Amino acid sequence: MNELYLFVGLGNPGKEYEHTRHNIGFDFIDKFADSFGEDIDKNGFHGMYTKIKYFDKDIILFKPFTYMNNSGVAIKEIKDYFKIDINNIVIIHDDMDFNPGIIRLKESGSSAGHNGIKSIINYLGTEKFKRLRIGIGKFQYNIIDYVLTKPSKEDQEKINTAYNNGIDALKLYLKESFEKAMSFYNKKDESN
Repeated sequence: MNELYLFVGLGNPGKEYEHTRHNIGFDFIDKFADSFGEDIDKNGFHGMYTKIKYFDKDIILFKPFTYMNNSGVAIKEIKDYFKIDINNIVIIHDDMDFNPGIIRLKESGSSAGHNGIKSIINYLGTEKFKRLRIGIGKFQYNIIDYVLTKPSKEDQEKINTAYNNGIDALKLYLKESFEKAMSFYNKKDESN
């Protein structure tokens, strides 16, 4: 049997949240599926998902619809159903600690204040899961308003580049290793 992987993009369901900074995970998963000519078209596990194949690996691409703050509910459900090893899970989410366009891969760690990650740690009972963090930049004033609005045209162009680098990074992970992807892609944009 082929090894099973789970790539989860975090976001909120509903028209009002589409393409906002906090929904970068959803947009990334759509673009990742698109790079294989696939759509996220199956309903289940409190979200939408599809399965793709890359080399000898089966990957489930998943968008949980339990809202950001309860992401862990849906992720635990799909993980348990398919019996996916925690080492084969990657969570893709927005990160205010990096400028737009910067990506960072990380093997484990705290939530750093991200409510989606907080929920996942809570439901999976561990901080030891991989992440692909996509920078959205910081805003000094109302953080909630900031993450729930759409990026500027200039920022969006940088984020689109981040999506492409993120897709390449996850493909390198599947083909070789997460360490290799980290060493290449975490260095790639340090000049920004």
